[in-house]
Amino acid sequence: MTLISKEKDCAIFFYRDLGIAEATAGNVLAQLVRANNAPEKGTGWHYHGADFHIVYMLKGWARFMYEDEETLVEAGDCVHQRPGIVHYLFDYSPDMEYLEVVGPADFTTIETAGSCPVPEPAPWK
Repeated sequence: MTLISKEKDCAIFFYRDLGIAEATAGNVLAQLVRANNAPEKGTGWHYHGADFHIVYMLKGWARFMYEDEETLVEAGDCVHQRPGIVHYLFDYSPDMEYLEVVGPADFTTIETAGSCPVPEPAPWK
């Protein structure tokens, strides 16, 4: 067994690459994503250039807008984000952690306009 992981940090999330992209010749990306800072503005409206995308919530919760529908994703929930769906992760718990699996590994993220207002995130205590 080979343990491969790479970690990267961004403003609101901490990412840990699980090495699956390399193991699948770029066909699949698997990464752990966890809260790094409070969700002051969230991710903004966007969609992904991907053929397949799932989010499996391991800990905590997150609130997404999928087009005009608010969706609460809690620990144990799995969400399939269909190709091209416009979404916005706007609120999450301090302990939020999810497994993200996407194909292909070099998927793109495209910012776009949203279809509705987004609720304010709850402040962390």
